[in-house]
Amino acid sequence: MATKIRLKRIGRRNRPFYRIIIIDSRKRRDGSAIEQVGWYNPIESNKEKNYVLKEDRILEWLKLGAQVTDPVNKLMKRSGLSYRWHLMKQGLSEKEIDKAVEEWKKERDKVIQDRIKANEAKKEKLKAEKAAAKVADEAPAEEAPAEEVAEEAPAEEAPAEEVAEEAPTEEAEEKPVEEKK
Repeated sequence: MATKIRLKRIGRRNRPFYRIIIIDSRKRRDGSAIEQVGWYNPIESNKEKNYVLKEDRILEWLKLGAQVTDPVNKLMKRSGLSYRWHLMKQGLSEKEIDKAVEEWKKERDKVIQDRIKANEAKKEKLKAEKAAAKVADEAPAEEAPAEEVAEEAPAEEAPAEEVAEEAPTEEAEEKPVEEKK
């Protein structure tokens, strides 16, 4: 029988919750399962606590030839189960596998901590930029009235110059008319 390890949706509308099940690949998504091997809650914000896998049962089904769907494979990668299965297929001993998985978990914890620190640094940088922008916005607002007064003075002089420029052109136009007479 062709079996798959996949998600079965339960939960109400707009609040999904999934069971990780072993099922015949020919059955529909929410059909009757052979075995339930975990659950996944995508609504939970903590990515490390939003799923549970029965690793020993999943490994047994993988040994029997069950295929894993992409969403379940991502959960297996997150927990290290996919790496353990990869090492098992290579034929390593149980001690070597446990040692390699422990090293992987330490490295993963380090990566997660680095991501958290980077996010915190990014948030602090954004706060500092917002504060600097706020101070910059307040400072020009106080200087702006002085600039407006300075801008208004040349604006008042400009119409006087335009009138002075227009006057000679009108006289020039009138003179040719007078010459014709």
